[in-house]
Amino acid sequence: MMDIHEILKHLPHRFPFLLIDRVVSLDSGKSIVALKNVTINEPFFTGHFPHHPVMPGVLIVEALAQAAAILAFQTVNELPDKKLICYFVGIDRARFKKPVVPGDQLELKVAIARAVRGIWKFSGSAHVGGSLVAEADLMCTVRELQPSVVNS
Repeated sequence: MMDIHEILKHLPHRFPFLLIDRVVSLDSGKSIVALKNVTINEPFFTGHFPHHPVMPGVLIVEALAQAAAILAFQTVNELPDKKLICYFVGIDRARFKKPVVPGDQLELKVAIARAVRGIWKFSGSAHVGGSLVAEADLMCTVRELQPSVVNS
């Protein structure tokens, strides 16, 4: 189990783009279950949609990718820092089954499908109240950041 303080150590994301509130279970090298509490105060609801607020599907997939990043960092026993980051590099078979609205709690389930030559494949699903709302296969890679080159 991880609270928000531990999550902040495992992800470089910050408000308004941090989409994980709690990790309820983590089996290093295998799977993770995390939670995202969806509130009306989310900045995306002002434009998506003002008359009928719905969490954008792309952000549900991003929440799954953030859970996958925590799992990857835990599996390799590393933390993101100024030199190490987990990039989201691919999405396959993304499907959205039901809208996610303010007041919902997203349960994010992600499992490692395989890791080959630095590319991690995950299967992920998002649930609200036990019902499947979205699913996708995700690909990520953990990379060292290269020093930026300043052009003069």
